Amino acid sequence: MIDVVVVGGGPTGMMLAAELRLHGLHTVVLEKEAEPSPIVRGLGLHVRSIEIMDQRGLLDRFLAHGKQYRMGGYFAGIIKPWPKRLDTAHPYILGIPQPVTDRLLAERAAELGADIRRGRALVGLAQDEDGVDAELADGTRLRARYLVGCDGGRSTVRRLLGVGFPGEPARTEWLLGEVEVTETPERIAAVMAEVRGTQLGFGIGPLDDGAYRAVVPAARVAEDRTAPPTLEEFRQRLREVAGTDFGVHSPRWLSRFGDATRLAERYRVGRVLLAGDAAHVHAPLGGQGLNLGIQDAFNLGWKLAAEVRGWAPEGLLDSYHTERHPVAADVLDNTRAQSALMATDPGARAAHRLLSELMDFEEVNRHLMEKVTAVGVRYDFGEGHELLGRRLRDVPLGRGRLYERMRHGRGVLLDRTGRLSAAGWADRVDHVVDGDAEVDVPALLLRPDGHVAWVGEDQRDLLDHLPRWFGEPAA
Repeated sequence: MIDVVVVGGGPTGMMLAAELRLHGLHTVVLEKEAEPSPIVRGLGLHVRSIEIMDQRGLLDRFLAHGKQYRMGGYFAGIIKPWPKRLDTAHPYILGIPQPVTDRLLAERAAELGADIRRGRALVGLAQDEDGVDAELADGTRLRARYLVGCDGGRSTVRRLLGVGFPGEPARTEWLLGEVEVTETPERIAAVMAEVRGTQLGFGIGPLDDGAYRAVVPAARVAEDRTAPPTLEEFRQRLREVAGTDFGVHSPRWLSRFGDATRLAERYRVGRVLLAGDAAHVHAPLGGQGLNLGIQDAFNLGWKLAAEVRGWAPEGLLDSYHTERHPVAADVLDNTRAQSALMATDPGARAAHRLLSELMDFEEVNRHLMEKVTAVGVRYDFGEGHELLGRRLRDVPLGRGRLYERMRHGRGVLLDRTGRLSAAGWADRVDHVVDGDAEVDVPALLLRPDGHVAWVGEDQRDLLDHLPRWFGEPAA
């Protein structure tokens, strides 16, 4: 029997597959498309996703293909200086096209032994107490202990489960593409600057190879949003919005996207779970969608592995929903707010100007950046130290760095006292004794996803908290 079938081979699915393989689970990824998509929907990684790549030893691969940007207040199209004292060792946005991110994560999953099957579409599923049966379009049937739908906003898994997806349908649509142009760069820059004064949903800029990426508001929401726009439709909207079509021609690809905002009612039904866009969709403002999915996978992977391996404490797998559902709800709210602020009516423009003034205050700028980059996420672990429930930034140790100790997806007991022990959990928790670690507490316990599960120095208190996240001690 397969341990986990992951439906969907995008960044969420591949990140999850890699996390599961870290724990040795037999993992099969089913992707309905025979070839990876060339469409560049996501443009980069935010701070928390960059930290995740560092925690798993992948960051150098991504840095080699991306560019670092330090532009702060990335909210509602308002650009401000990077906020001071943002709590991270990686104070930048990494510009990297989504197809490159997809490829790097797929390579990682394959290196770890995930079985990636492209051109395989799921058409049916059924589950019982012991597992899930997956039916594919070619007649193949697979049996797995668990199945995770990472198959996008039009998720087949979510539909087959009958999980509600309440929210608002798309009210605004944009056309997006990579094209060649005949207009001069100087003229394009001048038009861009002028139009952006009133149309924040418009943009056109050069790519590294001389082509241009352009986005323009559509005239209306298309009846069939799965059909890409034609080149003539794209040209017409450019002329209507910008006064020129820039001589666009020879498109590499054209696509459309909208601001539908929906959140799955449940992330888990028995042995089937949802992650990424299958669980939430929203306007692509602030570049949060791809990052939110990667972070879903990072939260879920170790918990699902613990369940399959048999050491998960009661309720651990359900904590995936209770932790990640509120995070997605907050992202949906901030993208709703950004959408309202980016409208073209006088009231919205006035609110936009006011927010821009407020973001000149460091605290406001940092607060909004923490939302967009997800470094402000705090899970509810109950009362306790201010670090409890938060992810811990990378910190220098006496030898090396903290994130270098998290490569294997295990928990970490960072102990500056040298008096503590997690001996009964040595197969799940690495004990790092380091009196020179740059943290302001005697010791702390990190979950495999880097969130602080305990702070203190008392051995008995530690022994009370270890079973909550790592199950019973080994015999």
